[in-house]
Amino acid sequence: MHSTIMAHRFLQSSSWIWYVLRFLVLAAIMDTTSAVTHYSIPEEMEEGSVVANLASDLELDVSTLKKRKMRIDSVVANKKYLDINKNTGELYILEKIDRELLCPLKTTTYCFLKLDVTIENPIRMFNIEVEIMDINDNAPHFRRGTMHLDISESSSAGERFSLNNAVDPDVGSNSVNDYHLSTSEHFAIEIQTGRDGTKFADFILKKGLDRERQAVHNLILTAVDGGVPARSGTANIIVRVLDINDNAPTFDKEMYRVDLMENSPIGSLVIQVKASDLDEGSNSAIVYSYSLYTSEKTQNTFSLNPDNGEIRVKELVNYEDFKTYEMEVIATDKGPNSLSGQCKLTIAVTDMNDNHPEISIKSFQSPIKENAPTDTVIAVVSVSDKDSGDNGVVDLKIPNNIPFKLRESSDNYFELVVSEPLDREKVREYDITFTVTDRGSPSLSDNETRTLELLDVNDNVPQFPQSFYTIRVPENNAPGGLLSSLTAFDPDLHENQYLVYFILEKEIVNTSMSMLFSINPENGNLYALRTFDYEIEKEFLFHIEARDSGVPPLSSNVTVHIIIVDQNDNKPVIVSPWRPHGSIVEEKIPRSTDKGSLIAKVIALDTDSPQNSRISYQFLQVSDATLFSLDQYNGEIRTMRMFSYRDSRHQQMVVVAKDNGEPALSATVTIKLSTIETAVKAYSDMTEVPLEYDIFSDINLYLLIGLGSVSFLLLITILVTIVLKCQKPNYSKTAPPCRNSVISSERNSTIADSTLVSNDAYWYSMFLAETRKGKLVVRQPVPKGSRYFVSSLPRSTMSETSGSAPSTLQASTISSNSSAAL
Repeated sequence: MHSTIMAHRFLQSSSWIWYVLRFLVLAAIMDTTSAVTHYSIPEEMEEGSVVANLASDLELDVSTLKKRKMRIDSVVANKKYLDINKNTGELYILEKIDRELLCPLKTTTYCFLKLDVTIENPIRMFNIEVEIMDINDNAPHFRRGTMHLDISESSSAGERFSLNNAVDPDVGSNSVNDYHLSTSEHFAIEIQTGRDGTKFADFILKKGLDRERQAVHNLILTAVDGGVPARSGTANIIVRVLDINDNAPTFDKEMYRVDLMENSPIGSLVIQVKASDLDEGSNSAIVYSYSLYTSEKTQNTFSLNPDNGEIRVKELVNYEDFKTYEMEVIATDKGPNSLSGQCKLTIAVTDMNDNHPEISIKSFQSPIKENAPTDTVIAVVSVSDKDSGDNGVVDLKIPNNIPFKLRESSDNYFELVVSEPLDREKVREYDITFTVTDRGSPSLSDNETRTLELLDVNDNVPQFPQSFYTIRVPENNAPGGLLSSLTAFDPDLHENQYLVYFILEKEIVNTSMSMLFSINPENGNLYALRTFDYEIEKEFLFHIEARDSGVPPLSSNVTVHIIIVDQNDNKPVIVSPWRPHGSIVEEKIPRSTDKGSLIAKVIALDTDSPQNSRISYQFLQVSDATLFSLDQYNGEIRTMRMFSYRDSRHQQMVVVAKDNGEPALSATVTIKLSTIETAVKAYSDMTEVPLEYDIFSDINLYLLIGLGSVSFLLLITILVTIVLKCQKPNYSKTAPPCRNSVISSERNSTIADSTLVSNDAYWYSMFLAETRKGKLVVRQPVPKGSRYFVSSLPRSTMSETSGSAPSTLQASTISSNSSAAL
């Protein structure tokens, strides 16, 4: 930049030298022709620059200049441009001269600065003209830096437009010489010269304009002068293209598609369609409307804002009514000749889960039999949901704890079938709830409940609460009395539940159960038809059957065990000692009997039960309580000491045998003892083997005769029994069968077990009466229907005097219907 300034200054200096030389030549010429001194200097010379040496040119003495008061009158417009150096006589630049300011009019090419130089002594005046030479110190410029042109886009090519020309204060070749326009495909300029030589440019449209493509064109116009170096000035040309309605409105898309949730609130924005018009002003103002192809239903459902293209919900949108809405929207501008554009809009209604699934039971079979086989179809159910997608996909369920299942038969059709065996006795009816649920979020559901009744079939046998009944009946009961209620239960219904009771026939000792017992066929009450005697019949065992009224009937039976409970209705019977003459027994014993010797043995039998027949013995009366003792359990009477001479020869005692019943029953026996003098030793223990008698007395003879008689009677009895057995007679229903008696007379046994049965229904008990010198079998009648077993048992205690163990006599009663044979 510094070098540029230096070069400029050099050029200015060179130009100034040239002007000086030119001036000197002209001055020499003028000096010869005129008195006016003429100088030419370029404008814009630096202050102090010497124009010329007036003293020399005017031939004046330099030394006298001050004295002669040399002065110059060069004030122009209050400015003094030149002055004289009085010391040297040189004319120099006092203030820079601007030719354009000094000579603003460009009517002439020349510009002079006239000076009057005056000196005194003598006074002389000199006329000096200083021509100010123009230099190219001003660039062309436009009066308006920006020029605006409005050109309609409908203007044709070749049309001309005027532009403001540029001005340049310089003159001549330093003035505006040419114009240049920036590159443009639409515009050009053409240089024109005015009458005064001023040059200007015409603005020419080369190519038609399109405002929509380019609404404004920015150009630069440059004016260039002819100076050296040339200077230029620029102006901006802004061409605004005026719009015409040559563009129709266009939408962003030709086809719009929007998803709208059903049940959207009224007034909610669906979409805003937007059309644009490349024109401007009223030509681009757009009004929106529905086309005639848009259905009335669509126009009633959606509102269209004509100003901004907003489409909003006008009525409630239901997916199930319309799934898709199609409309055509037209955009029309407001130009003089309005143009329009259109687009299509599809509104797809998005389903929301707003419809509950529905259940339709096409058929339902109720009631059904409880024995319906599996896979039996009970119902046909259809399900539906007006929603779509997952919202319309439904699932049908039933409770898990029922013996049914769902089987899909076709789309949205299901069959309810039996999946497990049914049992009406467990569950009489089922409340089946069909629940349908869609897969929406949140899911919706619905349900319907139907009651399925089960019809009874005869599939259950009657059931007794117990499998075995034990009924205790006291003997001597009243005929017709209620023994028990044997009620069975059948879980079936109606005739399948109505029970009839029977006694299964069974003969016991040729007696039918229906003769002994009766059962009410309707309620199972069991009655006794006769009075029972424990001593004859102790128990009965039979079956009761309960049968329902179904087809086919079902039945079950239960075992009934009747136990006859004994009552203390039999008093003890004393069977020993033998009493041939009433209840008094006379015995004779040696007076020398030792202490502890067995005098007599009282045996009493009771046909009642063991509890009631337990016998105890005691003295009711005794002559001498210190002489005899009585064992309360086995009835043995023994001596407590030996007889003395003071004791009476005749002793008497009354023994009572009492049973264990309530109240207790008893029997008595009176024993009279007479003591005799004998040398025979009394044996204290008569339970051992039979004694060998050394002395055959009269008593022994009597005993032998009695024993022989008893044996004969026994033999006859055995023969009669054998004959009866062989003939197999029909016994009475109330009488027990006869049995033979067997008498064991083993020598080593002191008591023989036997049972004696006679045809006259008297049972005899065979017992062994012990005496001191032998064995005696005595019989005595006992109540009908009883048998006695007499057995000898060893005693636990031994007599000290005799050294032998007395026997204990026990009796037990056996039921007459026992099958055991002796």
